[in-house]
Amino acid sequence: MKNGLKVFCSLVFVFTAGMGTSVADGHFDNAIKARKAVMALYAWNLGQLGAMAKGDIEYNAEAAQIAAENIKIMATMNMGSAWPQGSDSTALPGKTRAKVEAWSTYPESAEINKKLAAAAVAMSDVAGDGVDAVRANIGAIGGACKDCHTKFREAE
Repeated sequence: MKNGLKVFCSLVFVFTAGMGTSVADGHFDNAIKARKAVMALYAWNLGQLGAMAKGDIEYNAEAAQIAAENIKIMATMNMGSAWPQGSDSTALPGKTRAKVEAWSTYPESAEINKKLAAAAVAMSDVAGDGVDAVRANIGAIGGACKDCHTKFREAE
Protein backbone atom coordinates (compact mmCIF):
# COMPACT_ATOMS: atom_id res chain seq x y z
CA MET A 1 0.00 0.00 0.00
CA LYS A 2 2.89 2.34 0.73
CA ASN A 3 4.13 2.05 -2.87
CA GLY A 4 0.60 2.53 -4.18
CA LEU A 5 0.44 5.83 -2.35
CA LYS A 6 3.75 6.87 -3.94
CA VAL A 7 2.36 6.06 -7.41
CA PHE A 8 -0.80 8.03 -6.69
CA CYS A 9 1.12 11.05 -5.35
CA SER A 10 3.40 11.01 -8.40
CA LEU A 11 0.39 11.01 -10.71
CA VAL A 12 -1.27 13.83 -8.79
CA PHE A 13 1.91 15.89 -9.08
CA VAL A 14 2.25 15.27 -12.84
CA PHE A 15 -1.37 16.17 -13.44
CA THR A 16 -1.58 19.25 -11.25
CA ALA A 17 1.73 20.86 -12.17
CA GLY A 18 0.80 23.94 -14.18
CA MET A 19 -2.92 23.18 -13.98
CA GLY A 20 -3.87 26.84 -14.33
CA THR A 21 -2.92 26.81 -18.02
CA SER A 22 -4.37 23.44 -18.95
CA VAL A 23 -7.97 22.51 -19.70
CA ALA A 24 -9.47 25.79 -18.46
CA ASP A 25 -7.56 27.72 -21.12
CA GLY A 26 -8.18 25.17 -23.86
CA HIS A 27 -4.69 23.71 -23.58
CA PHE A 28 -4.57 19.98 -23.12
CA ASP A 29 -0.86 19.55 -22.46
CA ASN A 30 -1.20 18.65 -18.78
CA ALA A 31 -4.04 16.21 -19.38
CA ILE A 32 -2.00 14.46 -22.06
CA LYS A 33 1.08 14.39 -19.79
CA ALA A 34 -0.97 12.83 -17.00
CA ARG A 35 -2.37 10.04 -19.13
CA LYS A 36 1.02 9.34 -20.70
CA ALA A 37 2.46 9.10 -17.18
CA VAL A 38 -0.20 6.55 -16.25
CA MET A 39 0.53 4.54 -19.39
CA ALA A 40 4.26 4.54 -18.58
CA LEU A 41 3.53 3.31 -15.07
CA TYR A 42 1.22 0.60 -16.44
CA ALA A 43 4.02 -0.53 -18.76
CA TRP A 44 6.60 -0.54 -15.97
CA ASN A 45 4.49 -2.57 -13.56
CA LEU A 46 3.03 -4.92 -16.17
CA GLY A 47 6.54 -5.43 -17.53
CA GLN A 48 7.69 -6.71 -14.14
CA LEU A 49 4.80 -9.15 -13.92
CA GLY A 50 5.30 -10.23 -17.52
CA ALA A 51 9.00 -10.87 -17.01
CA MET A 52 8.19 -13.05 -13.99
CA ALA A 53 5.46 -14.90 -15.88
CA LYS A 54 7.84 -15.64 -18.78
CA GLY A 55 10.65 -16.65 -16.47
CA ASP A 56 12.88 -13.82 -17.65
CA ILE A 57 13.34 -12.78 -14.04
CA GLU A 58 12.88 -14.81 -10.88
CA TYR A 59 9.42 -14.66 -9.35
CA ASN A 60 9.36 -12.51 -6.24
CA ALA A 61 6.09 -12.54 -4.31
CA GLU A 62 6.57 -9.11 -2.75
CA ALA A 63 7.54 -7.44 -6.04
CA ALA A 64 4.68 -9.15 -7.87
CA GLN A 65 2.19 -8.01 -5.25
CA ILE A 66 3.46 -4.43 -5.37
CA ALA A 67 3.30 -4.31 -9.18
CA ALA A 68 -0.21 -5.77 -9.15
CA GLU A 69 -1.35 -3.28 -6.49
CA ASN A 70 0.07 -0.40 -8.52
CA ILE A 71 -1.83 -1.56 -11.61
CA LYS A 72 -5.02 -1.93 -9.57
CA ILE A 73 -4.68 1.59 -8.17
CA MET A 74 -4.23 3.07 -11.64
CA ALA A 75 -6.98 0.98 -13.23
CA THR A 76 -9.54 1.87 -10.59
CA MET A 77 -8.86 5.58 -10.07
CA ASN A 78 -11.00 8.12 -11.89
CA MET A 79 -8.84 9.62 -14.64
CA GLY A 80 -11.73 11.20 -16.53
CA SER A 81 -10.29 14.69 -16.15
CA ALA A 82 -7.18 13.57 -18.06
CA TRP A 83 -9.34 12.77 -21.09
CA PRO A 84 -11.07 16.05 -21.99
CA GLN A 85 -12.91 16.01 -25.28
CA GLY A 86 -10.78 17.62 -27.97
CA SER A 87 -7.50 16.19 -26.67
CA ASP A 88 -7.26 13.65 -29.47
CA SER A 89 -4.80 13.02 -32.29
CA THR A 90 -7.05 14.63 -34.90
CA ALA A 91 -7.34 17.88 -32.96
CA LEU A 92 -3.75 17.80 -31.65
CA PRO A 93 -1.60 15.93 -34.18
CA GLY A 94 1.81 15.01 -32.83
CA LYS A 95 0.84 15.60 -29.19
CA THR A 96 -1.14 12.44 -28.58
CA ARG A 97 -1.97 9.16 -30.24
CA ALA A 98 -5.47 8.96 -28.73
CA LYS A 99 -8.00 8.55 -31.53
CA VAL A 100 -11.13 10.69 -31.60
CA GLU A 101 -13.09 7.41 -31.43
CA ALA A 102 -12.24 7.18 -27.73
CA TRP A 103 -14.74 10.01 -27.28
CA SER A 104 -17.13 9.45 -30.17
CA THR A 105 -17.80 5.85 -29.12
CA TYR A 106 -17.36 6.61 -25.42
CA PRO A 107 -19.37 3.80 -23.86
CA GLU A 108 -17.10 1.29 -25.62
CA SER A 109 -13.90 2.74 -24.18
CA ALA A 110 -15.49 2.83 -20.72
CA GLU A 111 -16.36 -0.86 -21.00
CA ILE A 112 -12.77 -1.72 -21.87
CA ASN A 113 -11.62 0.25 -18.83
CA LYS A 114 -14.04 -1.76 -16.67
CA LYS A 115 -12.47 -4.97 -18.04
CA LEU A 116 -9.02 -3.66 -17.19
CA ALA A 117 -10.10 -2.70 -13.66
CA ALA A 118 -11.66 -6.13 -13.04
CA ALA A 119 -8.54 -7.89 -14.35
CA ALA A 120 -6.30 -5.67 -12.22
CA VAL A 121 -8.31 -6.39 -9.07
CA ALA A 122 -8.18 -10.13 -9.82
CA MET A 123 -4.41 -9.97 -10.30
CA SER A 124 -3.87 -8.00 -7.10
CA ASP A 125 -5.82 -10.65 -5.20
CA VAL A 126 -3.37 -13.42 -6.20
CA ALA A 127 -0.09 -11.94 -7.44
CA GLY A 128 1.72 -12.81 -4.21
CA ASP A 129 0.54 -16.43 -4.32
CA GLY A 130 3.03 -17.69 -6.88
CA VAL A 131 4.13 -17.40 -10.47
CA ASP A 132 1.32 -19.67 -11.66
CA ALA A 133 -1.22 -17.19 -10.29
CA VAL A 134 0.50 -14.37 -12.16
CA ARG A 135 0.54 -16.44 -15.36
CA ALA A 136 -3.14 -17.26 -14.99
CA ASN A 137 -4.16 -13.62 -14.67
CA ILE A 138 -1.77 -11.59 -16.79
CA GLY A 139 -3.54 -12.31 -20.09
CA ALA A 140 -6.71 -10.54 -18.99
CA ILE A 141 -4.80 -7.35 -18.19
CA GLY A 142 -2.81 -7.49 -21.41
CA GLY A 143 -5.96 -8.24 -23.38
CA ALA A 144 -7.75 -5.16 -22.03
CA CYS A 145 -4.71 -3.00 -22.79
CA LYS A 146 -4.53 -4.39 -26.33
CA ASP A 147 -8.26 -3.89 -26.94
CA CYS A 148 -8.05 -0.23 -25.97
CA HIS A 149 -4.84 0.46 -27.86
CA THR A 150 -6.08 -1.32 -30.99
CA LYS A 151 -9.34 0.61 -31.09
CA PHE A 152 -8.41 3.95 -29.57
CA ARG A 153 -4.71 4.65 -30.19
CA GLU A 154 -3.00 5.66 -33.43
CA ALA A 155 -0.13 3.50 -34.61
CA GLU A 156 3.36 4.98 -34.21
